[in-house]
Formats: sequence, C-alpha cells, structure tokens
Amino acid sequence: MKSILLLLLVLFIVVNPVYGQLSLSDATGLIDRLDVETSGHVFEIKLVSNFDLTDYTFEKDNQELIIYVESGLENNLGEIMIPTTLLNGNFMFILNDQEFFPKIQSNEKIHFITMNFTGSGSNVISITGSEYLIGLSEITPDENKIPQTLDNDFLPPDGEVGGNSSNFYLLWLAVGGILITVVVFAVTKFLKNKN
Repeated sequence: MKSILLLLLVLFIVVNPVYGQLSLSDATGLIDRLDVETSGHVFEIKLVSNFDLTDYTFEKDNQELIIYVESGLENNLGEIMIPTTLLNGNFMFILNDQEFFPKIQSNEKIHFITMNFTGSGSNVISITGSEYLIGLSEITPDENKIPQTLDNDFLPPDGEVGGNSSNFYLLWLAVGGILITVVVFAVTKFLKNKN
C-alpha cells in the first residue's frame, strides 16, 4: 500500500511540471480592438496576440492597415479579424519590410488571419487588400450624423470574455491536487487504523 502512495506522489511530482512547461506569457492572449474610421464609416478590427499593440494606422489611399507591435518573446502569435467590408480581395502581408504569408480564413463577414512570426522587440506589420469598402459607399461628413458600425457578433462585447482552456487547466490542476491530497490522507488513516 505504501508503494501505491509513493507511486501517486511521484506521478504528481513528475506530471505537474510536464504540463506546466507552457509558460504563462506564451499562452496569454491580449485582446485589442482597433477602431478604423475611413470614408465616413467606422470599422472594428480585433487583434488577439501574445505581443503588445503600440499603435496602428489605416491608409485609405493604399488600402493598407499598419500595425506597430512590441514583443518580449522570440515566437509571436497573433490572430486578427478584419471586416470584409473594410479590406477584401487579395492580401499582401509585410513584416519589417519582408513579405510573409500568414494563414487566412474568410467568411462573408470577416477575414480571420493567423500570424506566426519570430523576433522580439519592435515589429511593423502591414496588411494591404486589393479591394476596399466592399458594398459600401463613401459618406461625406454632412451625411455622417451617427457612425455606422458592423454587427459585433463574432466576439463578445468588452468585459464579457469567456473562459479558455488555460483557465480550465489551472482549475483541473487545483482540483486534482486537492483530490490527491484527500486520497493520500484517507489511505494513511485507513492503514493506521488497520494496524
């Protein structure tokens, strides 16, 4: 019986660090909402990443979104959601003056772009689309009494962020630790009473 307790203790000590190797900074997703105002319309772009957004600009004439980021990690991951009515068509992605090719998934409302790149420090990401303001016309300032916004149905509103797998991992880890402690205590009491 003591060998079972020892085995459980060894497994707990070995398994816990193995699953804990994913550092918190690599698993953390910072959510940024970029409000792009152009031609009388307001578009919300969402960025979830493990790097900091320091600034952004949208150049209407070039149909280009420029994102300035700062990262303390060597391996960077970012997911950006761009409304199809803002930028569409063929995309070109430039990272620090070098073209790169992220994964793009699209539907009728958004382009979901997954960017993986290396390099800590300051980085500049340029996203250029071949089409601009699809299905919309330019609004002059006189006509634009209230800015139009896109339907906001692909992410919850600010402050309503659901749990993610890393939060559940920590919860299950805590529950597992408590359960193992209770089992070890109960088995120890049972063995003492038996002797």
